[in-house]
Parts: sequence; C-alpha cells; structure tokens
Amino acid sequence: MAKRAYSPKDVASINHKVLPFTGKWKEVFGEPEQGDTWFVSGPSASGKSSFVMQLAKMLCGIGPVLYVSLEEGVGLSMQKRLNEFKMSEVQGSFRIITDGDIEDLGKRLAKPKSAKFIIVDSYQFAFEAGWEYRLTAELIDRFPKKTFIFISQEDKGKPLGKPAIRLKYKAGVKVRTLGFRAFCEGRYAGQVGAYYTIWEEKAVEVYNTTSNGQETEAEDQPPV
Repeated sequence: MAKRAYSPKDVASINHKVLPFTGKWKEVFGEPEQGDTWFVSGPSASGKSSFVMQLAKMLCGIGPVLYVSLEEGVGLSMQKRLNEFKMSEVQGSFRIITDGDIEDLGKRLAKPKSAKFIIVDSYQFAFEAGWEYRLTAELIDRFPKKTFIFISQEDKGKPLGKPAIRLKYKAGVKVRTLGFRAFCEGRYAGQVGAYYTIWEEKAVEVYNTTSNGQETEAEDQPPV
C-alpha cells in the first residue's frame, strides 16, 4: 500500500509537541520538537561535556534523563563534573549507566516511566560497543517520543568517522562547541548570532574580549 500524501493543510493541522525551553536556552536553541535527535560535537577541550551536563540538568526539569557514559564511565572526571554542576539537586530525575549494550538499552527504554532524554557519550565509544549506524537509527526510530542526544568527537572540524557524520545529518538539532560557547546549527535555531556560554571565564580567554566589547577569536571560527 502506498504511503499517504499530505496536503499543506494536512501538515498545518499536525500538532507537534515541542520542548518548553525558556530564557537563554530558547534564545539559542529555539523550541525543538520533542523526540528529535541532537548531535553535539566540537574539538577537544571546547566545553562539550560541561555543556551537555548543563543541558542535562535543565532537561531534568522537563523529564527523566539517562546518561549513557561510555567514554568516562563514572570515573573521577565524571564525579567532579557532577559536583561542579550540583547534579545532586536533580538526582531524582538523573541516572547514569555505563553499559554499552544497545539491545539492553532498548529493553530499559521500553519500560514504563523510562527516561525521556537519553544522552550518549560518546558516539565513537558507542560504535565500538556495537552501535553501528543502522542499529542506532533503528533505536531512535523505535522511540519517537524520546529525545536522543549524541556527543561526538571531532577530527579536523568534522565528526570523527563516517557513522558519526551520517548521524549528524539525521539529527534535527546540531550543536557545536567552540571556545566554551555552544552554537546551534540545527533546524530550530533561535535568534541569529546567539550562542550559549558554557564557561564565561574560559570563553573570555579564548575570544580575547576587549574593553569596548569587540571580540576577536583566538583559534577557530564559529559555525555559520
């Protein structure tokens, strides 16, 4: 049977649920659709992990968050980040797992009251644990109401590995961190030129903020 063809009126009548972002989050990232995929990338030491932890804490106010920590596990760096961003304040809505089995994750997410937001850190480590692109896409499609957020390593300004590049194209919300700022490259970007400051002091060092408010970037250029 042929799939349905939609008229403009049909499309206009669809009630899409969006994430109720406010403040700076809405200014930078707009109001992304619930269940769309996020892809967060950036060079090493650009603030990716800190940005995602801040994002996770904000999302805990919307629904349960599951952090699939495959790169750091629950080691000292993770412990310090949890403490830095006071994640104990949202511990009722935030959980971490270190198991990289994609089939087991699917079973976990199929349970009632399972996480609404799933953060995978990082996709490269997940891929090594068996998350080939096809299986990753199937998992995302299996849970259309859940929001998957993938963190990706970079190589020369691009996601590391062809599977990660494919995943970035699938994502509706694309975020790149650079110099402790997060820039939205996705479909729901908020105000033109807006960015989310991950760490003010470090960002000032990188961007060499001058006394008159003008900025010159020290290393790389933000995405356009």
